Amino acid sequence: MPPATETMIENRTFDEIAVGDAASLERTVTQQDVELFAIVSGDLNPALLDPGYAKTDMFHRVVAHGMFGAGLISALLGTKLPGAGTIYLSQDLQFLHPVTIGDTITASVQVAEKFPDKANIRLACRCVNQDGVTVISGDALVRAPREKSRRPRMELPDIQLSRHQRVHAMLAAAAAYPALPTAIVHPCDPASIGAAVEAARAGLIVPILVGPKSKIAAAATAADADISGFRLVDAPHSDAAAAQAVALVRSGEAALLMKGSLHTDELLHAVLAPEIGLRTKRRLSHVYLMDVPSYPRLLLVTDAAVNIAPDLIAKRDIVQNAIDLAHVMGIACPRVAVLSAVETVNPDLRSTLDAAALCKMADRGQITGGLVDGPLAFDNAISPTAAADKHIVSPVAGQADILVVPDLESGNMLAKQLSFLAGADAAGVVLGARVPIILTSRADGERTRLASCAVAVLLARKPATPGV
Repeated sequence: MPPATETMIENRTFDEIAVGDAASLERTVTQQDVELFAIVSGDLNPALLDPGYAKTDMFHRVVAHGMFGAGLISALLGTKLPGAGTIYLSQDLQFLHPVTIGDTITASVQVAEKFPDKANIRLACRCVNQDGVTVISGDALVRAPREKSRRPRMELPDIQLSRHQRVHAMLAAAAAYPALPTAIVHPCDPASIGAAVEAARAGLIVPILVGPKSKIAAAATAADADISGFRLVDAPHSDAAAAQAVALVRSGEAALLMKGSLHTDELLHAVLAPEIGLRTKRRLSHVYLMDVPSYPRLLLVTDAAVNIAPDLIAKRDIVQNAIDLAHVMGIACPRVAVLSAVETVNPDLRSTLDAAALCKMADRGQITGGLVDGPLAFDNAISPTAAADKHIVSPVAGQADILVVPDLESGNMLAKQLSFLAGADAAGVVLGARVPIILTSRADGERTRLASCAVAVLLARKPATPGV
């Protein structure tokens, strides 16, 4: 059993404290400490967070916030000496030496003077690094508790920082290219206009707004967005806007399509229109690119937005579209997990039969460019431990790059669970047409909308081969 001092916080009353009493604690500073302190304090000084900028600063390296060390002193006063019930009155500190990531800091306080009339105590404060160098020195004045207290130490929540480095990488890669002319179809609500303005400001697209001019203007006013620099193509209604946007792509005036405030099926109807649309030999399918903080790689989920109940041939195209996108994202040989509720073939579960058939199609060259395995349950697809527990030997199990869902309902639920419960960022794009199609939702945040545009830009600049 751990010592009582580890599980309980016991204070020392004013009467129990004598001049010369001391307490200390030790903490090794980590990158996460610095980032959490920046989040809580709002201090985003690049000298503390940006290694490139820090090289030009006086210390020539990233340092911790000065007040981080002061926080260790505060922790001592609040938990050890005097402890619970202490009231901070004043603090005087001198910051003598920088603290860097990896330093082990010992914070200490020592009672220097007592003032009985109000139970105030003055303490000498000091923080020293692992080399014995004093980094902070000063004095604190506190009011000590009069009553004894012994309380269980509170259990703090686990914290996982969501860095979304993969999304940032997408945005940086796309921003390296010139902005692409993009037909925004029927952007007649503030969210659609806002998405276009955000992507234009980020240097990803040059918006061409296609729809009723009066409604677009009203949406821009509601969004407080300046669209004076954008080209407007007047169309009386959403169907006409979709047809005109497709025509802009066919004529070469637009390189991308982006959904506005019309229904997805209206847009895709125009895309698939015989002779005048943008269809190819490949079936259209949607892919979510998920940046899940707890997963070690980019995760593609398909199809969660276009194909409601795809048959085997449709699933073949869904898988191939996702593999081609993975190649564009730099995944040379993506691992494709075809999902079901179980990891064995069961004639009563069509998804397991389709999974087995897709694996054989990959063996025979009908699907190329990736490793395909299934059926796999979700846990076996993404968890090496779960796969090992089920004795599944597979180059895909436990480390999937692509999750192929049985139908739209399961895919939609999976993607939204990852976003809303697992803190994932998601970028969505429709593949299989002559150009990428960006689908955004009113519920999407700015980062998701920008990431979707970035993926489409990368596809247009480094196109997959959709079987034209």
